[in-house]
Amino acid sequence: NRLSSSSVGGFYQCEESKPLLGEMSEGNNNTKLGAGPCKRSLHHCSSSGMRYKLLHEGDIQVCVVKHPRTFLSKILTSKFLRRWEPHHLTLTDSSLTSATPTGYMETSLSYSSIEDLQLLSWDNAPKYCVQLSFPGGTVLLQAANSYLRDQWFHSLQWKKKIYKYRKVLNNPSRWDVVLKEIRALVDMALTSPLQDESIHQAPLHIISTLLAENSNLSTQDHENIIVAIAPLLENNHPPPDLCEFFCKHCRERPRSMVVIEVFTPVVQRILKHNMDFGKCPRLRLFTQEYILALNELNAGMEVVKKFVHSMHGPTGQCPHPRVLPNLVAVCLAAIYSCYEEFINSRDNSPSLKEIRNGCQQQNDRKPPMPLRLLPPSIPISSPAPSLPLSPPPSIVNSSEILVELERNNNSANAKRKGGPAGGDSEPNLIDCLLVSPAVNMLSIQLPAQADRVLGCFALILKMLSDYDDWRPALASLLQPIPFPKEALAHAKFTKELKYVIQRFAEDPRQEVHSCLLSVRSGKDGWFQLYSPGGVACDDDGELFASMVHILMGSCYKTKKFLLSLAENKLGPCMLLALRGNQTMVEILCLMLEYNIIENKDTQLQIISTLESTQVGLRMYEQLCDRQRELKELQRKGGPTRLTLPSKSTDADLARLLSSGSFGNLENLSLAFTNVTSACAEQLIKLPSLKQLNLWSTQFGDAGLRLLSEHLACLQVLNLCETPVTDAGLLALSSMKSLCSLNMNSTKLTADTYEDLKVKTPTVH
Repeated sequence: NRLSSSSVGGFYQCEESKPLLGEMSEGNNNTKLGAGPCKRSLHHCSSSGMRYKLLHEGDIQVCVVKHPRTFLSKILTSKFLRRWEPHHLTLTDSSLTSATPTGYMETSLSYSSIEDLQLLSWDNAPKYCVQLSFPGGTVLLQAANSYLRDQWFHSLQWKKKIYKYRKVLNNPSRWDVVLKEIRALVDMALTSPLQDESIHQAPLHIISTLLAENSNLSTQDHENIIVAIAPLLENNHPPPDLCEFFCKHCRERPRSMVVIEVFTPVVQRILKHNMDFGKCPRLRLFTQEYILALNELNAGMEVVKKFVHSMHGPTGQCPHPRVLPNLVAVCLAAIYSCYEEFINSRDNSPSLKEIRNGCQQQNDRKPPMPLRLLPPSIPISSPAPSLPLSPPPSIVNSSEILVELERNNNSANAKRKGGPAGGDSEPNLIDCLLVSPAVNMLSIQLPAQADRVLGCFALILKMLSDYDDWRPALASLLQPIPFPKEALAHAKFTKELKYVIQRFAEDPRQEVHSCLLSVRSGKDGWFQLYSPGGVACDDDGELFASMVHILMGSCYKTKKFLLSLAENKLGPCMLLALRGNQTMVEILCLMLEYNIIENKDTQLQIISTLESTQVGLRMYEQLCDRQRELKELQRKGGPTRLTLPSKSTDADLARLLSSGSFGNLENLSLAFTNVTSACAEQLIKLPSLKQLNLWSTQFGDAGLRLLSEHLACLQVLNLCETPVTDAGLLALSSMKSLCSLNMNSTKLTADTYEDLKVKTPTVH
């Protein structure tokens, strides 16, 4: 290889424009040739705009001629040298090799030995060849047609040039020359007629390797290189090493114009097109550092807000479905990183940052940084005089956190820890959070930088919740509570997050507010965390009341939901009802109406709570009136069969059932009426109902859920031509007495049908 780092740009220029070998001398007219003269194409690039796939291997005919270069034309047109060998050639990173290293291709042909690369064609013979000149000879590659010939030509040319650029940039001497070579490399990638992911990725990898091996570059050199490679990043993700370089630039120079002008379109492309940050976590880290750099500008979060709005777009619907999941992933990772050192200290495992830095051993860990879990300003509990003085606050040390907790001396805490009270074992943060009755009063102080990161990305979550089209997906992504428990004990974070949960609680769409509940039984959801006594509750239950109100207003007015409240949140419900909260008053009345509370003393306590406020007293009196009407309705007597006229409404049904006794009613037909799911409130008052015909009504899923929990004796149900869906039909699996079910002309799917067949084998 005769190429030097200081002359590579000039070499390529002259190699591309140097004159081709001259035609055969016209004076030698006496020589008889076996073929017409050979022509060498002057067009090294596709003038017609053709595009080619980059070749990595392929079958082609090979002919090698060793000769003095001045006699090339004469030899090529001789009829004695026309022996071609078929070979399967592979274009490696450094050479052209054959799968069968025999004959002409016994040894590989290095790209560095190729002096010239040209296209050849004959006038009177359909041969399409590529000429590779090397010292002392020529290699001819013959393709089947002109397209394949051009594809081989451009692929070889690309491999040859990228090989030379890699060698030059791996050994830089003068950075002004290196910068010119980088620009030439970028220009070559942008103008190449080849279409392949590696056409843009290979230059980026070369430049990222160059930057990784030369970390002592000046800031100006950094910015010049970033600007030079910017065109390649318009349609390509930066490789991992380049992401590290970009992250460093964001941290060291957050106010640089490069961040705004160059990094912004790169991050926008990442958020729009990235499918999985797990495959390239440094893309996520780069996006995180870019957002933090925006936050360091004078306008701060206003700039971040404009960026989020630009990602959503000006319309009411974001056209890029991957933007929200990617933004949420970045936010969750950033919030987790604020507590990463403490979380890893529980099992003494190294953090991701330490793994990257090679600090695997305990003695390599960094000295602790101050992060304290402070007790509230008022004491959580005052020890009785008869008890011994409590020991001093326990200190839990970790690699980056100092947690200060008051030791709880009661037996329950000792049992949770598995040892006696006042023992030598240090308290665990999570155990203390579970035991402490005033956990919501604890506050965590983070280091200044971690506090800024936490505040920035918590505010981004607030911004995301303000977009109506993003809110359903955001609620679904946050439903499993993907935050560390330490963050949920951090007063500042839970205060910011409360806004997001409030937005979910205010949204009338079921797919949004249903995500307030836990993702599965046995696991807490936002509903539990922000309820009185929960880890995140700091408002005496105002948000909890809002969540109960929206859930009860949807299709969750069921025994199951009320039973859950009675078992876990009866105390907070009674307290809020005592303070005049109308939603909680309604909840207590429903508990009495549906006989949720079996204990007589608890029933009397609920009645006393209702009678203590005007709104409660009024609603309790209405409940008593309904109960008297219900007793009259369920009194034995009346018809056993009843059919309502067509076009009857919910009000007509309610008026009819309030006119007498229907305790014996077993068969009710509402077919072809205008009743809706609202009539289920009346139907569940019929204790003897066994057959119900709802054919061609507007009875929907909400009504089915109510029927499934209250009409235990129902045996025959006709839902033909009703708007019920899979969500409501699945609730029927709990009706054990049901033996006949008509679901013709509904939105029943095949999967739900098979599921119902398994869960209700007696139904036909």
